[in-house]
Amino acid sequence: MTIQSERAIRAVVKSAVSSYASGFSDRHLSEVNDEEGTINMKIHNVFISALGSDIQYYSALARSLDSSLGNMLEKMAIAIASLQYEVSQHVEGLIYQEQTDFIAELLECYKNTKGENHKRPLVNDYIGISKKNRSSFHSKRHESDYYLKDPETGMHYLIELKIGGDLDNKKARSEKEALLEQYCILANTIKSEENIKICFATAYNRYGEGNPWKQGRVLQFFAEEELLISSKFWNLICKSNNGYDIILDEYKANAHLIIDALSQIKHAYLHE
Repeated sequence: MTIQSERAIRAVVKSAVSSYASGFSDRHLSEVNDEEGTINMKIHNVFISALGSDIQYYSALARSLDSSLGNMLEKMAIAIASLQYEVSQHVEGLIYQEQTDFIAELLECYKNTKGENHKRPLVNDYIGISKKNRSSFHSKRHESDYYLKDPETGMHYLIELKIGGDLDNKKARSEKEALLEQYCILANTIKSEENIKICFATAYNRYGEGNPWKQGRVLQFFAEEELLISSKFWNLICKSNNGYDIILDEYKANAHLIIDALSQIKHAYLHE
């Protein structure tokens, strides 16, 4: 990675954190006297309020912080990826009935863990799907978290990002189905599967950075090669083996802005 690229990434992170802190603070401070505000709507939960005003406040704020911080990270990742890739958030084109049928059969094999036809997911399971016999077809558009095209290598990445990575059975199946359909649409459009990769990504490793990913529902439907857990995701969108470290370093350098915002909100609600 060049010094210029690193500076650009750091600038995106700094701007994202600064804007988030300001927006989060402004939103909650403007709702202090609003009965329909995010925090005030929780004050009538008698089971929480019985634990004290501090717990009442923190329980409401924590949910808001977790959700909005996740949204900020998603937008920040798109901005960073745009520095290195052509970025889109949808795939549109033709998909054939034989491909749809094949995907349904494959997912059933993944789901049926105790059946004779059970399969553990592998990338090779769907290689060649674009060559299935073609009869009826229809046009379909899929919204995508990240569709990245590398202008240097010609690689196409279709990425589903779940900030924490937690999926139940229905979501795991539906996410893999959506990615496989996007894979087909893209392969049909560019007339090749050679440079297409589908990925399930997380912004952090809930089991600790560097530890194996153990979320069972994810592993039931996604192959090991399809996982971009934490640093692998950030390194990919930065096109650098140091991308994750740079992003985390810059985030920590600016985290005081969020801490200051939280302090202001706490003072406004708890008068401390």
